[in-house]
Amino acid sequence: MGEIEREGGGARPLDELREQVREAARAASAHELAPKPPSASMVTLSQHMDLGHANFMGNVHGGEIMKLIDTAAGIAASRHAGGPVVTASLDQMSFLHPVHVGDVVLVHASVNDVGRTSIEVGVRVEAEEILSGRRTHTSSAYLVFVALDERGHPRPVPGISPETEVERHRQAEAKIRRQHRLDTAEAIRRRRDQLDA
Repeated sequence: MGEIEREGGGARPLDELREQVREAARAASAHELAPKPPSASMVTLSQHMDLGHANFMGNVHGGEIMKLIDTAAGIAASRHAGGPVVTASLDQMSFLHPVHVGDVVLVHASVNDVGRTSIEVGVRVEAEEILSGRRTHTSSAYLVFVALDERGHPRPVPGISPETEVERHRQAEAKIRRQHRLDTAEAIRRRRDQLDA
């Protein structure tokens, strides 16, 4: 049976963890779905980048940054959903500047918009030079998550209530991205139907 390490030593069976996730999903499903502001679920993670994160060029490997992005976005989505979520898609990922070994990476994640069961989270990554304190915007990404019930099926999520002009702007852009995803999926479906006919 699979086990994972528990803080402070010892191991916890995976079945115990799965039951905790199912219980969190049951509790989340029972909550009223009152809209939440993006500020209620914002997340900032920070991590010092060392040689273990480097690629063969001596910069931080893009996969390390992507892992931090998925982690931060997943926390923000779980906070908004009030329970477990799964990553459905990485809608867009931009690497603007390299991150260097020795930098501190700051990953800021915020819910931009929601569907019935889905949540779009925007992520901004900055690299900070420790000695100078200078920060550089290095990456941006948009991820979509789906909230799950205790059976692992999609479940409704709370609405979102933007409070600032920036949050309203992000929501409007998220709606454009969602429509683009739906239009693309429909165009691909129609094309495949034509090929199968």
